[in-house]
Amino acid sequence: MYKVYFMTFGCKVNQYETECLRSAFCELGFQESSSPEEASVIVVNSCTVTASGDSKSLHALRRLRRLAPEAVTVLTGCMPQADPEAARNIPEADIITGTKDRSRIPELALEVLRERRRIVEIGQHLPREDFECADYKSSFGQTRAFMKIQDGCNSFCSYCIIPYARGRCRSKPMAEISREAEMLARAGHKEIVLVGIDLASYGAEWGLRLADAVEEVCKTEGIERVRLGSLEPELLLSGDLQRLAAQKKLCPQFHLSLQSGCGRTLKAMRRRYTPEEFLAVTEEIRRLFPDCALTTDIMVGFPGETEEDFQESLEFARRIAFSKLHVFQYSPRKGTPAAAMEQVPERVKSDRALRMKALGDELAAAHLRSLVGKTLPVLFEKEDSPRFHRGCAPDHSVIKILRKNVKKSLRNQIISVIIEESFPDHCLGRIAGT
Repeated sequence: MYKVYFMTFGCKVNQYETECLRSAFCELGFQESSSPEEASVIVVNSCTVTASGDSKSLHALRRLRRLAPEAVTVLTGCMPQADPEAARNIPEADIITGTKDRSRIPELALEVLRERRRIVEIGQHLPREDFECADYKSSFGQTRAFMKIQDGCNSFCSYCIIPYARGRCRSKPMAEISREAEMLARAGHKEIVLVGIDLASYGAEWGLRLADAVEEVCKTEGIERVRLGSLEPELLLSGDLQRLAAQKKLCPQFHLSLQSGCGRTLKAMRRRYTPEEFLAVTEEIRRLFPDCALTTDIMVGFPGETEEDFQESLEFARRIAFSKLHVFQYSPRKGTPAAAMEQVPERVKSDRALRMKALGDELAAAHLRSLVGKTLPVLFEKEDSPRFHRGCAPDHSVIKILRKNVKKSLRNQIISVIIEESFPDHCLGRIAGT
């Protein structure tokens, strides 16, 4: 029996797509391997959103080739799609595909196992192509599952390679969303996370809104929580937010992609909102979701960013009072306008990243402190260690309770927990009524 080993880099969309590949390989009789040394096929699902993403994917591919020199190696995902010519010259990969037609990968792997020839199939994205629905079969008993409902991006921000790697916006049909939600419920999932490359643009080609997809999933019996992936703030209109607020299963956590709190930098990035417009969206969200958590991505060191621009971004993040910051340094991506702009020195980027991360730590700790004394419904996911049960609050805060107080497993149960103490990355509580 052939065995397959997976390594995934990047976003939740990539994680979902690896799950689809796992299902496709199993359908052809493959067994998943827990180690690359035992695998007949090794699949690296790559990320190219930053230069470090490329480096990590290539480093992993080369390391895995050394560990399993006889295995068929597959490089797939955004990295080959964004730069097909460079990908063709990567000798460690026996099969190279992009972000199209990945359902063919298991068949290609069998072909290479039989014939030992190299295959490069990087299809070109077309302007009006359909959403590629994959056959996703989740394993039973897990608490949370991802569901990809949107792909592609039409924005072409000046720093971003993703529209070239993913193509134009396209959406999963509502009937497929309903079918997959029911399948995930039968598999025992309590929570579904809706993800996409530009999630907030869901349904635009048909005159639908993201709220339509959320409402459809919330109808599913057995699904108790629905969570949203990263969102572009300018696409969240007041009417959309009001519809979302009416869905009691929707978790009050919103990851709004800010990138910079400086208006001048946002304009150079070709983002489609101003800091003032972003602030207005957050105020509307907090009005409709009083107990929400707002998280974000912030880039530092964008070409031309001055110290004054950075300080403006830093103070804006403080003003919004995000509960978590994902901070990353700008890295030039070949083929994007920002790559030709005057670059900020690496040492300056590193310094700004440290300062922004320090603010993120401060804001995250403050958010967790604000939960102390509250009673929250916690979805328990696993035993975090011999000492703790670990779960997730609706706002995505990590909540733990002592195992010595509750000996039995709480996995996949939603239980009311009184929050008693906060730490830098989690809260500690006890089950209400105990």
